[in-house]
Amino acid sequence: MATTSAGRGNKSYAGGAWPFAALLAGNASLALGPWLVRLADTGPVAAGFWRLALPIPLFAWLAWRERSRASISPRAMWILLAAGAFFALDLASWHAGIEFTKLGNATLFGNSGSVILMIWGIVALRRAPSRAETIALAGALAGGAVLLGRSLEVSHTTLVGDLLCVLAGAFYVLYLIPAQAAREHMGPWSVLALVCASGAPVLLGLALAMGEPIWPGAAGWWPVIALAVMSQVVGQGLLVYALGYFPPLVIGMALLTQPAIAALTGWLAFDETLAWPDILGMALVAASLVIARARRPA
Repeated sequence: MATTSAGRGNKSYAGGAWPFAALLAGNASLALGPWLVRLADTGPVAAGFWRLALPIPLFAWLAWRERSRASISPRAMWILLAAGAFFALDLASWHAGIEFTKLGNATLFGNSGSVILMIWGIVALRRAPSRAETIALAGALAGGAVLLGRSLEVSHTTLVGDLLCVLAGAFYVLYLIPAQAAREHMGPWSVLALVCASGAPVLLGLALAMGEPIWPGAAGWWPVIALAVMSQVVGQGLLVYALGYFPPLVIGMALLTQPAIAALTGWLAFDETLAWPDILGMALVAASLVIARARRPA
């Protein structure tokens, strides 16, 4: 992954209101993923296969429309295909973990890679973090810790699921770093088309090896179609679009908004009361994201 840091210290990120809105909207869509996985009556890994496989024709058409004259080296192409394999492992671990733990646990632990990504962003810039970045990082970690303490109930019944979701967070970072590097040379739909084409066969092979049901049953196709649309087309589409506009520090902090959105969804949909520590955690994450965006490196 060393290729992603080359010249990163001199890179200027454009930012902007629309990419920032896309970054937040993408994370909001991704936060609904665990609920849709639970609704699908395929196996959890098989649901991940459909999430990647169903949008491939759309992504391929959009990639053809946005094709550029910029040449992509074979090495960069292989790195992006490897990123797709890591994304498949992320989905396999996360979807399997969702079946063994609570949705709040899955969302929080699944985004544990956010901390790794933020630290990577500082290291990749090859300089000490500024005061604003330090405050933003501390605030984001504090907010995540508050939400973690309020939402998680670790026990022997959820330990397996929690560990699978933590593993998924690590795989997600190995997907995002090369995907962000690819966005410097490729359009978002081209990146997503290659990621899905690489990851879908991996998930199908894993689902078959695990003996999971592949085809939807009594629940019908709508849960897996909704998962593909909300999580992959909308969620990952907006996230990959935003990757070219913000440094890893901001991307990592944006991922931490997903637990806050999940907590809010639980309150609205399942009458899970939000206490003042929950609201404080959300506020810390949101404020940290704003600070990081305002003080992004030139």
